[in-house]
Amino acid sequence: MKMTNSEVIIMKRQSNTIRTFINRNVERHLVREYLLRETERAGFGGLEFNRTPEGTKLTLSAEQVGRVIGRRGKVIHELQHRLKTDFKIENPRLEVNEIEEPRLNAQVMASRLASSLERGWFFRRAGHSTAQNIMDAGARGCLIILSGKISGPRHRVQKFQQGHIKFCGETALQFMDEGFSTAVKKLGTVGCTVRIMRPGVKLPHEIDIIERVDSGLGPIEEVSMLEIPEESEEAAPVAAEESSVDADEVIDSVVEKMADLEAASETEAAEEVTEETEEDSTEDSAEEVTEETEEDSTEDSAEAATEEAPEAATDDSPADSAEESKEGE
Repeated sequence: MKMTNSEVIIMKRQSNTIRTFINRNVERHLVREYLLRETERAGFGGLEFNRTPEGTKLTLSAEQVGRVIGRRGKVIHELQHRLKTDFKIENPRLEVNEIEEPRLNAQVMASRLASSLERGWFFRRAGHSTAQNIMDAGARGCLIILSGKISGPRHRVQKFQQGHIKFCGETALQFMDEGFSTAVKKLGTVGCTVRIMRPGVKLPHEIDIIERVDSGLGPIEEVSMLEIPEESEEAAPVAAEESSVDADEVIDSVVEKMADLEAASETEAAEEVTEETEEDSTEDSAEEVTEETEEDSTEDSAEAATEEAPEAATDDSPADSAEESKEGE
């Protein structure tokens, strides 16, 4: 299938826009890694990019602002020059903000954890102390993950968790800060991931109930009792009597239906009993008839046998006399 010229142009434009976004994100990631490496000792805490008509504005958060700026701005001017020449950023403007509470910054705590591991701290001590420092600063929760050759030649993962945290979803992206750093030890490399839920965060399932006065609503008016006129008072007993009569009629009809059902069930039971008795009587009569027929047959057979016996005796007597006469001769 051949594509027209217009379709080819549209595809090129789409690929160009996608490629520009990818290149821009890769460039920002490289800039972040470079500034993290250069200002790690100053307590690098994060980097934000803002595109303006005048150029690109970069806001760097650091624990020690003086070490990032340098004497008479020497360090920050050098960083801006490197960003312009090495990363091809047009008119970069680098600003530095001081971190109010370093213990609530995930990147700062991850760098501190990696530094403590490189200095020889046992991983359990380093993980628990870091988590405790974060919770003491007022965080709602924290999660620390150490992955790599922690205490032996084989790779393993160790987690330290305190407080309330979210692992995934929109709440995790919105309320959780994440920082990552790498600790290089003799056994190998250990990755340090720190996730912190910021203090004062209100989760979607948390609901606060406030008073009407605090929300600006007035108090609820008291319900006044209404007086019933005389006509309605007279009509009320009549309606009550009618309702009582209707209720009595309903009760009587229900009782009658129940009596009819009971009578029907009794008649059915009586019919079943009579059927069973009739069946038993028919079976007994049939057995008596069979017994009588058997007795008659036995009597008839006995009479026939008795009649045949004298006949046989009479038949045998002339033959015997003839034989006796022959023997005498």
